[in-house]
Amino acid sequence: MGALSLPVILGILTLLILIAGIFTVQQGTIAVITMFGKYRRIQYPGLNFKIPLIEKIYRRISIQNRSVELQFQAITKDQANVNFKAMLLYAVLNQEEESIKNVAFKFLDERNLMQALIRTIEGSIRAFVATKNQSEILGLRGEIISHVKDQIDVQLESWGYHLLDLQINDISFDEEIMKSMAKVVSSNNLKAAAENEGQALLITKTKAAEAEGNFIKISAEAEKQAAQLRGQGVALFREEVAKGMATAAKEMEDAKLDASFILFSMWTESIKHFAENGQGNTIFLDGSVDKMQRTMHELMSITNVGEKK
Repeated sequence: MGALSLPVILGILTLLILIAGIFTVQQGTIAVITMFGKYRRIQYPGLNFKIPLIEKIYRRISIQNRSVELQFQAITKDQANVNFKAMLLYAVLNQEEESIKNVAFKFLDERNLMQALIRTIEGSIRAFVATKNQSEILGLRGEIISHVKDQIDVQLESWGYHLLDLQINDISFDEEIMKSMAKVVSSNNLKAAAENEGQALLITKTKAAEAEGNFIKISAEAEKQAAQLRGQGVALFREEVAKGMATAAKEMEDAKLDASFILFSMWTESIKHFAENGQGNTIFLDGSVDKMQRTMHELMSITNVGEKK
């Protein structure tokens, strides 16, 4: 084979140089192109071309979300140590040229960016915690996150990034403080339980007293009505007896009979009724002739009163 001609050699070299200028940018990344160390342009995902030997790929910037875990300590206003564990989620602000330039040139490398980002967030949280007392911290998780976002959003944008999310996964104190807090919580729970038990007992006693009062009131009202009914019954009974006796006396008078006969009969009927319905009770009756005559006179006087009416 003969030696290759100069034009062929030049053509091969030109082709190799052109091929060297072809490059690809992966999805989720943006390439930053410089020429002689100066920013030239950015290239988006896909097949791209740069001037061989003159332009170079300075850096490939990932526009995907990134996360980092944080673990640090802060001191409260009342000098209590608070341990934080957090997770930070951030990403490039957008795909615009100015944002990509900030990401590419603001920091020497990724490690310096992470160091600045972590220290900025830790400092923001420490500054917030330093204004609060130990007893307040556990209930201020949301406020701490809001404070951090408000403080560092502008700073991150100047670096070409923005904060997507900040999660505080754990807030804890030193062991001695945790024990004292547990005792406080336990005593508060016991106090609340005692107060609830006292309230329940008071309600029970109050309801029982109300029920007893209502029972007494109802019983008294019923007894009152019963007494009224008994009194009305006795009055009606007496009225009917008087009417019966007056009628019997009138009939005996019309028949020319002695009224003492019917009265004596009523006397004996009363004694019989006492004997049959006494239910074992002892009733003392004076059965002497004088007493019987006295009783007969009393009954006669009642009859006379009835006739006058």
